[in-house]
Amino acid sequence: MSVEARTRTPDIESLAAEVGFDLPADYNAGRILWDNLDRNPDATAIIHDSRNWTYAELIAEAARIGNYLRDRAAPGDRVLLFMDDEPAYPATIMGAMRAGLVPMLINTLSPRELIDFFLEDSGASLVVTSSAFRAAFDADAPVIDAGQRPWAGAPDTLAEHPTTRNDMAFWMYSSGSTGRPKGVVHRHEDVPYINATYAAHVLRLVPGDICFSVPKVYFAYGFGNSVVFPFSAGAAALLLSGRPDPAAIFDQIGRHRPTVFFGLPTLYTALMHHKGADGADLSSLRLCLSAAEVLSADIASAWRKLSGLPIVEGLGSTEMLHIYLSNTEARQVIGSSGRIVPGYAVRLVAPDGREPGPGEEGVMQVRGLSSTQGYWNRPDKTAETIRDGWLDTGDRFVRDAEGYYFYKGRADDMVKVSGQWVWPMEIELALNEHPKVRESCVLAVPLADQRLTIRAFVALVDGVSPDSELTRELQAHARRNLLPHKYPREVFYLPSLPKTGTDKIDRQALRRDPAAAGASQG
Repeated sequence: MSVEARTRTPDIESLAAEVGFDLPADYNAGRILWDNLDRNPDATAIIHDSRNWTYAELIAEAARIGNYLRDRAAPGDRVLLFMDDEPAYPATIMGAMRAGLVPMLINTLSPRELIDFFLEDSGASLVVTSSAFRAAFDADAPVIDAGQRPWAGAPDTLAEHPTTRNDMAFWMYSSGSTGRPKGVVHRHEDVPYINATYAAHVLRLVPGDICFSVPKVYFAYGFGNSVVFPFSAGAAALLLSGRPDPAAIFDQIGRHRPTVFFGLPTLYTALMHHKGADGADLSSLRLCLSAAEVLSADIASAWRKLSGLPIVEGLGSTEMLHIYLSNTEARQVIGSSGRIVPGYAVRLVAPDGREPGPGEEGVMQVRGLSSTQGYWNRPDKTAETIRDGWLDTGDRFVRDAEGYYFYKGRADDMVKVSGQWVWPMEIELALNEHPKVRESCVLAVPLADQRLTIRAFVALVDGVSPDSELTRELQAHARRNLLPHKYPREVFYLPSLPKTGTDKIDRQALRRDPAAAGASQG
């Protein structure tokens, strides 16, 4: 199917047929793990500093967990998982789904107030947590401590609960950047679909591959990278517990020899500027991926020089479960989210409702079988986001004549400064190309008189000191590369920009209190 055809309105069935996707009506997503019992039981499934697990061992553990949970909850019940990246995590996800339960993958950086919200909103009947996070829950809460392995004596075989491909399989919660997080519900068929689309056409995993995803399993990106894709291919997943830092990441790559590496632009930035980068052994890698934020040409070039490999950039979302736009190993257009992944359709919508042509801007909408059918108990938000079968991303993009998409910011991020429209993301991308800038974040912030101004937060490359002359240099750089009115009126400098749990720039922290984030004005 051509790029042009996929930007129209294909039905879900034709998109699935495009990638040869077909499932029986009765299907349980736990099969992506259990299929390995006949195929390659003695192959390595999980690599972890504690020990490695074969597929036979992991399946037996998942069966014990599923039996234990099924004795304590009914089919369809939600089970909140608050776990670090460790072997018990994918075992619990797979065991719960095979038992007919619905695991909820929750960010372990969530504060207590948000955890309470997740429990109340979902009506979860059980919690499974890593020992390190037990204190996040009340003593009398229905909590199962994975570190204690209370399921150790349960049977190590588990009959598959009869589910259909359209039954609810698992949840994740949206980030909550526009209010309370929303429960994103996914079905059993969504799991193999992302493997038949992105993994089959971009990753091309084979047995013997080792996937190392720095983004955690509780994120949609990490769930695909560390669970769905390696298990579907009979490959292995390398799991790193704890908060990943560059030294730990380089150490894991050197010791465990992964072949496929998943990161984010901010992570690659941190790795490139770490003192151990030049001595890192990256020779085992064959493919490096990035998503979530725009990748700068400088970082892409520097990583290629260090590793000998390009970074293959893509775009996905929790609502779509994984990546639906991507570059490929054969060709990367730096700064682009890529072209449409087979099995998905994407279109841009201009303010007047028409579909813009190449080079014209519009808000992106996407459709595909892995799309959520809605948010739990939020019909209002579901109606806002899903329109006539298209998921409205709220992101502005431009598509070029070759079908590559370029991110231009959020639809609601356009602001008027001094009477002229400005997109902060445009300025941010321009600053990131300056040779003295390691990374930046540009925000529209209100002044005391309620006018808006453009403020840039900048982390500089090593050896460069901030001063008023540098500020003028950066402002002139933005004007020269954009338009005269598109420049930061204020520039704040930090040693490094604050990050969220996904290693994205924490824009809200900078917006709330620049001084608390360690910023000083130039």
